[in-house]
Amino acid sequence: MAVPKSKITRSKRNMRRSHDALSAANHGECPNCGEPKLPHHVCGSCGYYDGREVVDTADSF
Repeated sequence: MAVPKSKITRSKRNMRRSHDALSAANHGECPNCGEPKLPHHVCGSCGYYDGREVVDTADSF
């Protein structure tokens, strides 16, 4: 069974974990309504994608 030969210090452990942080989502602005939306996704507030309406938001309520 694999056992570490010596203790890994807090410094070495934290250096290894330095790349594990999550980055914030990349939001863009919807050209139709101006609400924030994810790139390559349908806008949740107006239902538009690539300049045309693909989801009818009036029927969903």
